[in-house]
Amino acid sequence: MFDYPKEYDVVVAGAGHAGCEAALAAARMGCRTLLLTMNLDTVAQMSCNPAIGGLAKGHIVREIDALGGAMGLNTDATGIQFRMLNTKKGPSVRAPRAQCDKKAYQFRMKAVLERTPNLDLKQGDIADLEVANDQITALTTTMGVRYRTKTVVITTGTFLKALMHVGLKNATGGRMGDGVSNFSDCLRRLGFSVERLKTGTPPRLNGKTIDFSKCQRQDGDTPPPAFSYMADTISQDANDELTKHEIFTLNSWNPRMFHVEQIPCWITHTNQKTAEIIRANLDKSPLYCGIIQGIGPRYCPSLEDKIVRFAHKESHQVFLEPEGRHTDEYYINGCSTSLPIEAQYAFIRSISGLENAEIMRAGYAVEYDFCPPTQLHPTLMTKNVEGLFFAGQINGTSGYEEAAVQGLMAGANAALWLQQKTPFILGRHEAYVGVLIDDLVTKGTKEPYRMFTSRAEYRLLLRQDNADLRLTKRGAEIGLVQPERVARVDEKLRQIDEMKSRLRQTRVDGVLLADWLKRPEITWENLPAEFQDANDEVAAQVETDIKYAGYVARELVQIERAREMEEKLIPDWVDYTKIQGLKTEARMKLNEVRPRSFGQAARVSGINPADIAILSVWVKRGKKAANGEV
Repeated sequence: MFDYPKEYDVVVAGAGHAGCEAALAAARMGCRTLLLTMNLDTVAQMSCNPAIGGLAKGHIVREIDALGGAMGLNTDATGIQFRMLNTKKGPSVRAPRAQCDKKAYQFRMKAVLERTPNLDLKQGDIADLEVANDQITALTTTMGVRYRTKTVVITTGTFLKALMHVGLKNATGGRMGDGVSNFSDCLRRLGFSVERLKTGTPPRLNGKTIDFSKCQRQDGDTPPPAFSYMADTISQDANDELTKHEIFTLNSWNPRMFHVEQIPCWITHTNQKTAEIIRANLDKSPLYCGIIQGIGPRYCPSLEDKIVRFAHKESHQVFLEPEGRHTDEYYINGCSTSLPIEAQYAFIRSISGLENAEIMRAGYAVEYDFCPPTQLHPTLMTKNVEGLFFAGQINGTSGYEEAAVQGLMAGANAALWLQQKTPFILGRHEAYVGVLIDDLVTKGTKEPYRMFTSRAEYRLLLRQDNADLRLTKRGAEIGLVQPERVARVDEKLRQIDEMKSRLRQTRVDGVLLADWLKRPEITWENLPAEFQDANDEVAAQVETDIKYAGYVARELVQIERAREMEEKLIPDWVDYTKIQGLKTEARMKLNEVRPRSFGQAARVSGINPADIAILSVWVKRGKKAANGEV
């Protein structure tokens, strides 16, 4: 064993989307940070869809950006199509989405990591953890290198004991062409519960063999909606020594405009012939033969799953999405599959526009180990081992965005734990990341968890357009966010207050503009000319605040009602197994989760108001109850 001479404050194992944000967060907060990856050539790899954002996911990326993370800015720099989804619906469910050049995204993120102070990036595969007195002391790799550290963030993605399936054939690996990690054996030895999940990916096609004339064209928005509140800092100035060599920065900000050369996506549909081919090959599907044991994603099912579960549907949408500016590869969104290659070949060619399509990469399923997230505190530190944090798919989530924001929070809390400072925990009323983490650590998950706007009770407050106003100053308080971002938020707030004041003082036909703007048929474009020079973000914020003021006030009242329960903490000494009157299920669930507050306890699956009432009485009795004396 080679003892590496440098000691680290934080070691992050895994350089996917969670690992990148975890390492960057810890480094920004002044920690000596090491990011380890199995392969330096696959840092920030977009293993599945080369896209960022979408419904609720776009909200998460905006929150990552508001907290100083890299995903939003990297997407803006490498995107090849940008859209705002749900524009005909209310502001709480509108969300940005971008197709990215997957290689540009990957290599640009690697450059960001390499240039970050306090951060070392190295190739190495985690093998074991050294623990003394239930606290992390070191990490060792399969190559026999020992890194001394006080904290470790595990972001191993789909690589733990991973098994890939194509038809009845399988091979070890967390991604086609990559290896596998046996690190979950170490986690079992440390007392962690480990279970199995499954995910999948569709085939990739050669764009030259697709007949796009038979498909529906889908263009990006003009102007393209940016993810980052700092998108105007993206530059491709040939005269600037810092930016002229940024070959993976595809887009740039020109005066008052975000410049992107957008590439269209395309839409087609499956048909009855497609369904017949798939049904005829179900006996070769590892999913339906019982070979795959892991539970797959409910909200992103395989095509064979859709054909079986929704047999009444005559067709399913298929999205043809370009993988980059310098490749002809297309991602076939909606066709995730683990059927054998001959079946994939047949059903792909049954789809309109794909009659002559050539498969460049086959679709496949992946089974992998994960640790049920009820084994975590809300900081994402494990309950078994101090200084050990989990983030990403090891916690049972799916999606780049869900992984990245967990990484950011785990990296930040690892730094705060080292600095002996108050942990950074966001409430369900403050951010989608608050909803995400609370769901995971309180309810757990038996299937890959995906974020939706419907999971957030206070989604009108958690809009994608106000993430900076909600979170940037919170991030700055702990050292996550640079002063420039705070200054921008202060200026934006000043402009918002000034604009609201003007609207409250200006009348048209005797009606205050602030009241006039409340009408559903009136938009900002209907206001007098002197208001049309307002900053677009400021105008949108003011219009939303005014139109939805009554609904927002109602949500704020609900938050205040819930606050008492959230602030009423449950003492650490409570032994749920001794609480008389609690049903057995409630004792087991509460003992597993060990909620921090009565509010969290009420959200544990299987816990009802009567259980909370009994728990409240027990806690009031004090330490005597804890010792079983009453």
